[in-house]
Amino acid sequence: MGGFMLEVRQLTRRYGDYLAVDNVSFEIGKGEIVGLLGHNGAGKTTIMKMISGYLEPNQGSIKLGGFDLSTHAKEAQRFLGYLPENLPLYPEMTVADYLDYAAELKGIDDASKVREVQRVLAATEIQPKALSPINTLSRGYKQRVGVAQALLGNPKLLILDEPTNGLDPTQTDHMRTLIQKLAKEATVILSTHIMQEVDALCDRVLIVRNGQLVVDSPLKSLKHAQQIRLACSLGLDELKTHIQNIEHVSDIEPIKTDVIGGNGFLVHTNEPEQVGHLCAALAKCLIEQGVELYQLQPEVQDLEALFREVNQGRATGAAQPKEVTHAI
Repeated sequence: MGGFMLEVRQLTRRYGDYLAVDNVSFEIGKGEIVGLLGHNGAGKTTIMKMISGYLEPNQGSIKLGGFDLSTHAKEAQRFLGYLPENLPLYPEMTVADYLDYAAELKGIDDASKVREVQRVLAATEIQPKALSPINTLSRGYKQRVGVAQALLGNPKLLILDEPTNGLDPTQTDHMRTLIQKLAKEATVILSTHIMQEVDALCDRVLIVRNGQLVVDSPLKSLKHAQQIRLACSLGLDELKTHIQNIEHVSDIEPIKTDVIGGNGFLVHTNEPEQVGHLCAALAKCLIEQGVELYQLQPEVQDLEALFREVNQGRATGAAQPKEVTHAI
């Protein structure tokens, strides 16, 4: 990936006696789209505010584009665009005036300002609204104005906090398309509580619980099946005997099945990358031994189910606070 765009090390933040972020570390490479997930109060927004420089950590370090945020804040923040969940917009301003003002706040010089405002208007497809007062815009267009201000200065890291919050389905689709387009030019951190958003957009997921990073993994590896749903004519003990020499089986659990005349089982494995080979071996073994095989299907883990398990403290492996699975 040619180096990290963002490096976070042992980040900790307290509010009085309350520990909001607890020793969080991760890296994000150039060109990634990373979903940051967690319930309200889990620490997501505090992490994003520290990355943006709005809050200082009690301990830990943040590097943006190789610059340490604590010692080279201006250089580091040049790499960053941030859309907070509730961006303050000035309703009486026109879109163009607001973006001109935001560009000035970002230190963009007068010679570049007009060109830069025109660029972000085009990137977010809001040129037709450039002269409209912000208070006349729909919620969807206001979100696009927020994204446009985040794009000023051509940042290489975009942090988008709940970018589709309050949007209708059509506006949500437009925002997702816009984010996918932006991600071709920048690294994106997307904070959301909408699982479909992460599924649709992200390469990788970070899950925060009680201020701790409990999952850090590529999305596709989280979806690897670790169990196989099987229905056949055998009972549990017979099945165990028939498949006892097959590799990669860690456990067999009887379950209810809708298959008439068959018995249902979950065949567990600790090697999800071997699920395909395991399905083939089970089918070959049982059919060769004359067993009636009614169902053989890998069970893919749903991101929403994983998130629920993590927050109930019931997930295993990557979801345990002290056993973070790293994607890099």
